[in-house]
Amino acid sequence: MSLILVVDDEPKAARLARDFLDKNGYRVVLAGDGPSALLIARRDKPDLVILDLMLPGIDGREVCRRLRQESDVPIIMLTALSEEIDQVTGLEIGADDYITKPFSPRALVARVRALLRRTRGEVRAPAIIRTGGLEIDVEKYVVTYNGSPLRLTPNEFKLLQLLAARPGQTLTREQLLDDLHGVASTQDRSVDSHVKNLRKKLEAVANHPMIETIYGIGYRYREL
Repeated sequence: MSLILVVDDEPKAARLARDFLDKNGYRVVLAGDGPSALLIARRDKPDLVILDLMLPGIDGREVCRRLRQESDVPIIMLTALSEEIDQVTGLEIGADDYITKPFSPRALVARVRALLRRTRGEVRAPAIIRTGGLEIDVEKYVVTYNGSPLRLTPNEFKLLQLLAARPGQTLTREQLLDDLHGVASTQDRSVDSHVKNLRKKLEAVANHPMIETIYGIGYRYREL
């Protein structure tokens, strides 16, 4: 589960961002000033930083510069200023994206998801995924277990590919839905049905469970 650092000295805006990110399967830590943001970023190593431009202690521009000197963590700059110069400055000092305040929380979540996908989620998957007795040929669209073919639906194949490519990593329902359909909703439970059917097919050929349910979060591929 990705960790997002939200840096904003306005408690209402920070809580709004935190609540929507949390509902969409992200862990969130908050900071209310520049020095705290740098301390938390160095300590917790977040997967993405949402950074307000106007901060006490050390402003967002300087926080962004320092973070960029130390890591390539994705940064979304928040600004209450709509002038183009502030947006350009933010990008020039190392921010990856920006969004103006007041912001739509749904738009913010969409920006977070898109930026995480660009910066780490679109690494080219191997043409063949091998784990235990399972082999997934991504290009030929073929799955075998110990040499025996498995007949999967397109959604089952995609789910298995997503999970098996990240053994031991928990993927939320929202992440899986987004990869399957390009949209995620906390109300859409179709992933559960696909996983249920996929499990039946895997358990028919293997004597151990391959997909674990992480209750309240999502699923994880179990590599033996």
